[in-house]
Amino acid sequence: MDQLEGILAVNKPADWTSHDVVAKVRRLLKMKRIGHTGTLDPAVTGVLPLALGRATRYIEYLQEMPKEYEAEMIVGFATDTEDLSGEVIEQAEEVILSREQVERVIEGFIGEIKQVPPMYSAVRVAGRRLYELAREGVEVERPVRTVQIHRIQLEAVHLEEKYPRMKLRVLCSKGTYIRTLCKDIGRALGYPAVMSKLVRTLSCGIPLDRCWTIEEITEQLEEGTLHARIVPVDQVLTNLPELQIDETTAKRLLQGQRVKRAAGSSPAQGLVRVYDPNQRFVGICKLQRHLIVPHKMNHT
Repeated sequence: MDQLEGILAVNKPADWTSHDVVAKVRRLLKMKRIGHTGTLDPAVTGVLPLALGRATRYIEYLQEMPKEYEAEMIVGFATDTEDLSGEVIEQAEEVILSREQVERVIEGFIGEIKQVPPMYSAVRVAGRRLYELAREGVEVERPVRTVQIHRIQLEAVHLEEKYPRMKLRVLCSKGTYIRTLCKDIGRALGYPAVMSKLVRTLSCGIPLDRCWTIEEITEQLEEGTLHARIVPVDQVLTNLPELQIDETTAKRLLQGQRVKRAAGSSPAQGLVRVYDPNQRFVGICKLQRHLIVPHKMNHT
Protein backbone atom coordinates (compact mmCIF):
# COMPACT_ATOMS: atom_id res chain seq x y z
CA MET A 1 0.00 0.00 0.00
CA ASP A 2 3.12 2.24 0.14
CA GLN A 3 2.48 3.30 -3.44
CA LEU A 4 -0.28 5.66 -2.27
CA GLU A 5 0.97 9.22 -2.48
CA GLY A 6 -0.81 12.56 -2.26
CA ILE A 7 -3.52 14.16 -0.15
CA LEU A 8 -6.39 12.23 1.41
CA ALA A 9 -9.05 14.66 2.66
CA VAL A 10 -10.66 13.30 5.83
CA ASN A 11 -13.84 14.61 7.46
CA LYS A 12 -12.67 14.42 11.09
CA PRO A 13 -15.30 13.11 13.48
CA ALA A 14 -16.01 14.67 16.88
CA ASP A 15 -14.11 13.36 19.92
CA TRP A 16 -11.15 12.20 17.84
CA THR A 17 -7.77 13.91 18.08
CA SER A 18 -5.97 14.67 14.81
CA HIS A 19 -3.41 12.04 15.89
CA ASP A 20 -6.23 9.48 16.33
CA VAL A 21 -7.22 10.04 12.68
CA VAL A 22 -3.62 9.65 11.48
CA ALA A 23 -3.18 6.46 13.55
CA LYS A 24 -6.43 4.98 12.21
CA VAL A 25 -5.55 5.71 8.57
CA ARG A 26 -2.03 4.32 9.10
CA ARG A 27 -3.57 1.04 10.25
CA LEU A 28 -6.10 1.00 7.40
CA LEU A 29 -3.53 1.72 4.68
CA LYS A 30 -0.73 -0.26 6.36
CA MET A 31 1.69 2.61 5.80
CA LYS A 32 3.68 4.67 8.29
CA ARG A 33 4.45 7.78 6.29
CA ILE A 34 1.32 9.82 6.94
CA GLY A 35 1.00 13.29 8.47
CA HIS A 36 -1.76 15.86 8.94
CA THR A 37 -1.66 19.49 7.82
CA GLY A 38 -2.94 21.27 10.95
CA THR A 39 -4.27 20.07 14.30
CA LEU A 40 -7.96 20.20 15.15
CA ASP A 41 -9.16 20.06 18.76
CA PRO A 42 -11.02 16.80 19.58
CA ALA A 43 -14.46 18.49 19.71
CA VAL A 44 -13.93 20.16 16.32
CA THR A 45 -15.06 18.38 13.15
CA GLY A 46 -14.37 18.96 9.47
CA VAL A 47 -11.56 19.13 6.95
CA LEU A 48 -8.35 17.33 7.98
CA PRO A 49 -6.12 16.75 4.93
CA LEU A 50 -3.64 13.89 5.39
CA ALA A 51 -0.39 13.80 3.43
CA LEU A 52 0.49 10.27 2.30
CA GLY A 53 3.96 9.02 1.36
CA ARG A 54 6.26 11.58 -0.21
CA ALA A 55 3.52 14.21 0.04
CA THR A 56 4.52 14.53 3.73
CA ARG A 57 7.57 16.48 2.51
CA TYR A 58 5.26 19.33 1.48
CA ILE A 59 3.29 19.68 4.74
CA GLU A 60 5.14 22.92 5.64
CA TYR A 61 3.77 24.57 2.46
CA LEU A 62 0.29 23.11 2.86
CA GLN A 63 0.06 24.47 6.40
CA GLU A 64 0.66 28.01 5.11
CA MET A 65 -2.59 28.00 3.14
CA PRO A 66 -5.66 29.82 4.57
CA LYS A 67 -8.27 27.86 6.52
CA GLU A 68 -12.01 28.45 6.76
CA TYR A 69 -14.22 27.70 9.74
CA GLU A 70 -17.90 27.81 10.55
CA ALA A 71 -18.15 28.83 14.19
CA GLU A 72 -21.02 29.33 16.58
CA MET A 73 -20.52 31.62 19.56
CA ILE A 74 -22.65 32.56 22.56
CA VAL A 75 -22.51 36.05 24.06
CA GLY A 76 -23.19 36.33 27.78
CA PHE A 77 -20.76 34.03 29.59
CA ALA A 78 -17.13 32.95 29.37
CA THR A 79 -15.25 29.77 30.33
CA ASP A 80 -11.64 29.01 31.25
CA THR A 81 -11.20 27.03 28.00
CA GLU A 82 -12.98 29.61 25.80
CA ASP A 83 -15.37 26.86 24.62
CA LEU A 84 -18.20 24.84 26.21
CA SER A 85 -15.87 22.20 27.65
CA GLY A 86 -14.65 24.50 30.42
CA GLU A 87 -15.84 25.98 33.69
CA VAL A 88 -17.87 29.20 33.59
CA ILE A 89 -15.69 32.02 34.94
CA GLU A 90 -17.83 35.05 34.05
CA GLN A 91 -21.50 35.68 33.35
CA ALA A 92 -23.58 38.71 32.34
CA GLU A 93 -26.97 39.50 33.88
CA GLU A 94 -28.40 40.37 30.48
CA VAL A 95 -27.19 41.01 26.95
CA ILE A 96 -28.62 43.76 24.77
CA LEU A 97 -27.29 43.91 21.21
CA SER A 98 -28.42 44.96 17.73
CA ARG A 99 -27.44 43.26 14.49
CA GLU A 100 -25.85 46.51 13.26
CA GLN A 101 -23.69 46.66 16.37
CA VAL A 102 -22.58 43.04 15.88
CA GLU A 103 -21.76 43.60 12.19
CA ARG A 104 -19.76 46.74 12.96
CA VAL A 105 -17.68 45.03 15.65
CA ILE A 106 -17.03 41.95 13.51
CA GLU A 107 -15.81 44.14 10.64
CA GLY A 108 -13.15 45.54 12.98
CA PHE A 109 -11.54 42.09 13.25
CA ILE A 110 -10.85 41.77 9.52
CA GLY A 111 -7.17 42.13 8.66
CA GLU A 112 -4.09 41.64 10.84
CA ILE A 113 -4.99 41.10 14.49
CA LYS A 114 -3.17 40.17 17.71
CA GLN A 115 -4.15 37.10 19.73
CA VAL A 116 -3.09 35.64 23.06
CA PRO A 117 -3.31 31.82 22.78
CA PRO A 118 -5.71 30.25 25.30
CA MET A 119 -4.24 28.39 28.29
CA TYR A 120 -5.97 25.25 27.05
CA SER A 121 -3.94 25.00 23.84
CA ALA A 122 -0.96 23.04 22.50
CA VAL A 123 1.34 26.09 22.34
CA ARG A 124 4.63 25.48 24.17
CA VAL A 125 5.94 27.92 26.77
CA ALA A 126 9.31 27.09 28.37
CA GLY A 127 9.10 23.56 26.97
CA ARG A 128 5.64 22.77 28.36
CA ARG A 129 2.31 22.56 26.56
CA LEU A 130 -0.06 25.23 27.85
CA TYR A 131 -2.87 22.72 28.38
CA GLU A 132 -0.57 20.67 30.65
CA LEU A 133 0.05 23.73 32.81
CA ALA A 134 -3.65 24.65 32.76
CA ARG A 135 -4.60 21.18 34.07
CA GLU A 136 -2.18 21.75 36.94
CA GLY A 137 -3.93 25.04 37.70
CA VAL A 138 -0.94 27.08 36.56
CA GLU A 139 -1.49 30.18 34.40
CA VAL A 140 1.50 31.71 32.62
CA GLU A 141 2.05 34.71 30.41
CA ARG A 142 1.55 33.72 26.79
CA PRO A 143 3.33 35.27 23.82
CA VAL A 144 1.11 37.51 21.69
CA ARG A 145 0.89 36.30 18.10
CA THR A 146 -0.15 38.08 14.93
CA VAL A 147 -2.67 36.35 12.66
CA GLN A 148 -4.58 37.35 9.55
CA ILE A 149 -8.38 37.33 9.29
CA HIS A 150 -9.13 37.43 5.57
CA ARG A 151 -12.92 37.39 5.85
CA ILE A 152 -15.69 37.11 8.47
CA GLN A 153 -19.32 36.62 7.47
CA LEU A 154 -22.18 36.82 9.94
CA GLU A 155 -24.28 33.87 8.77
CA ALA A 156 -26.96 33.90 11.48
CA VAL A 157 -27.71 35.78 14.69
CA HIS A 158 -30.30 35.03 17.39
CA LEU A 159 -30.55 38.20 19.47
CA GLU A 160 -33.89 37.25 21.02
CA GLU A 161 -32.28 34.61 23.25
CA LYS A 162 -31.13 35.45 26.79
CA TYR A 163 -27.56 34.75 25.69
CA PRO A 164 -27.51 35.56 21.96
CA ARG A 165 -26.05 32.96 19.58
CA MET A 166 -24.40 33.84 16.32
CA LYS A 167 -22.88 31.84 13.50
CA LEU A 168 -19.73 33.09 11.78
CA ARG A 169 -17.83 31.92 8.72
CA VAL A 170 -14.16 32.85 9.08
CA LEU A 171 -11.34 32.64 6.52
CA CYS A 172 -8.01 33.04 8.32
CA SER A 173 -4.30 32.33 8.40
CA LYS A 174 -2.72 29.34 10.11
CA GLY A 175 -2.31 29.68 13.86
CA THR A 176 -5.61 31.51 14.36
CA TYR A 177 -7.56 30.46 17.45
CA ILE A 178 -11.25 30.73 16.63
CA ARG A 179 -12.07 30.26 20.34
CA THR A 180 -10.01 33.33 21.12
CA LEU A 181 -11.54 35.24 18.21
CA CYS A 182 -15.04 34.54 19.61
CA LYS A 183 -13.95 35.62 23.08
CA ASP A 184 -12.39 38.82 21.72
CA ILE A 185 -15.46 39.66 19.61
CA GLY A 186 -17.55 39.31 22.77
CA ARG A 187 -15.21 41.63 24.64
CA ALA A 188 -15.48 44.21 21.84
CA LEU A 189 -19.27 43.96 22.16
CA GLY A 190 -18.94 44.57 25.90
CA TYR A 191 -19.79 41.06 27.14
CA PRO A 192 -18.12 37.76 27.99
CA ALA A 193 -18.44 35.22 25.18
CA VAL A 194 -17.59 31.64 24.35
CA MET A 195 -17.27 29.47 21.24
CA SER A 196 -20.02 26.86 21.28
CA LYS A 197 -19.34 24.92 18.07
CA LEU A 198 -16.66 24.74 15.36
CA VAL A 199 -16.38 23.02 11.99
CA ARG A 200 -13.39 23.46 9.66
CA THR A 201 -14.92 23.89 6.22
CA LEU A 202 -11.75 24.48 4.16
CA SER A 203 -8.08 23.54 4.44
CA CYS A 204 -5.39 23.22 1.74
CA GLY A 205 -7.99 24.55 -0.69
CA ILE A 206 -10.16 21.45 -0.06
CA PRO A 207 -13.79 22.13 0.97
CA LEU A 208 -15.76 19.97 3.39
CA ASP A 209 -17.91 18.45 0.64
CA ARG A 210 -14.77 16.90 -0.90
CA CYS A 211 -13.80 15.10 2.31
CA TRP A 212 -14.38 11.48 3.28
CA THR A 213 -15.44 9.99 6.59
CA ILE A 214 -13.40 7.17 8.14
CA GLU A 215 -16.25 4.79 7.24
CA GLU A 216 -16.20 5.90 3.59
CA ILE A 217 -12.41 5.52 3.42
CA THR A 218 -12.72 1.99 4.84
CA GLU A 219 -15.36 1.10 2.22
CA GLN A 220 -13.32 2.57 -0.65
CA LEU A 221 -10.28 0.62 0.50
CA GLU A 222 -12.28 -2.62 0.50
CA GLU A 223 -13.70 -1.81 -2.96
CA GLY A 224 -10.27 -0.90 -4.34
CA THR A 225 -11.40 2.63 -5.29
CA LEU A 226 -9.39 4.66 -2.77
CA HIS A 227 -6.63 5.50 -5.29
CA ALA A 228 -9.09 7.68 -7.17
CA ARG A 229 -9.74 9.74 -4.02
CA ILE A 230 -6.10 10.70 -3.49
CA VAL A 231 -5.30 14.23 -4.75
CA PRO A 232 -1.75 14.82 -6.11
CA VAL A 233 0.02 17.22 -3.76
CA ASP A 234 0.90 19.73 -6.49
CA GLN A 235 -2.81 20.09 -7.36
CA VAL A 236 -3.45 21.17 -3.77
CA LEU A 237 -0.64 23.74 -3.63
CA THR A 238 -2.66 26.19 -5.70
CA ASN A 239 -1.35 29.16 -3.69
CA LEU A 240 2.01 28.75 -5.44
CA PRO A 241 2.29 29.87 -9.09
CA GLU A 242 3.43 27.43 -11.81
CA LEU A 243 6.72 27.55 -13.71
CA GLN A 244 7.32 25.53 -16.89
CA ILE A 245 10.91 24.42 -17.56
CA ASP A 246 12.73 22.28 -20.14
CA GLU A 247 14.02 18.74 -19.58
CA THR A 248 17.66 19.76 -19.07
CA THR A 249 16.72 22.35 -16.44
CA ALA A 250 14.53 19.77 -14.66
CA LYS A 251 17.43 17.29 -14.45
CA ARG A 252 19.80 19.91 -13.09
CA LEU A 253 17.32 21.09 -10.48
CA LEU A 254 16.69 17.49 -9.37
CA GLN A 255 20.45 17.15 -8.92
CA GLY A 256 20.36 20.12 -6.55
CA GLN A 257 21.90 22.64 -8.97
CA ARG A 258 20.88 26.27 -9.27
CA VAL A 259 19.85 27.18 -12.80
CA LYS A 260 19.87 30.53 -14.56
CA ARG A 261 16.39 31.72 -15.54
CA ALA A 262 15.39 32.65 -19.06
CA ALA A 263 15.25 36.42 -19.52
CA GLY A 264 11.80 37.93 -19.03
CA SER A 265 10.30 34.74 -17.59
CA SER A 266 7.59 35.06 -14.98
CA PRO A 267 6.52 34.91 -12.14
CA ALA A 268 9.00 37.40 -10.73
CA GLN A 269 10.16 36.09 -7.33
CA GLY A 270 9.29 33.63 -4.57
CA LEU A 271 8.26 29.98 -4.36
CA VAL A 272 6.83 28.22 -7.42
CA ARG A 273 5.58 24.79 -8.47
CA VAL A 274 7.86 23.57 -11.23
CA TYR A 275 6.80 21.32 -14.15
CA ASP A 276 8.79 19.67 -16.93
CA PRO A 277 7.65 19.60 -20.62
CA ASN A 278 5.57 16.44 -19.90
CA GLN A 279 3.69 18.27 -17.12
CA ARG A 280 5.38 16.15 -14.47
CA PHE A 281 5.70 17.88 -11.09
CA VAL A 282 9.42 18.47 -10.50
CA GLY A 283 9.11 20.12 -7.09
CA ILE A 284 9.07 23.50 -5.38
CA CYS A 285 11.77 25.99 -6.29
CA LYS A 286 12.56 29.52 -5.24
CA LEU A 287 13.02 32.25 -7.82
CA GLN A 288 15.83 34.52 -6.69
CA ARG A 289 16.63 37.33 -9.12
CA HIS A 290 18.01 35.55 -12.20
CA LEU A 291 18.19 32.06 -10.63
CA ILE A 292 15.89 29.06 -10.07
CA VAL A 293 16.95 27.55 -6.75
CA PRO A 294 15.86 24.01 -5.71
CA HIS A 295 13.80 24.20 -2.52
CA LYS A 296 11.92 20.89 -2.10
CA MET A 297 12.33 18.57 -5.06
CA ASN A 298 10.04 15.68 -5.98
CA HIS A 299 12.71 13.01 -6.32
CA THR A 300 11.57 9.70 -7.72
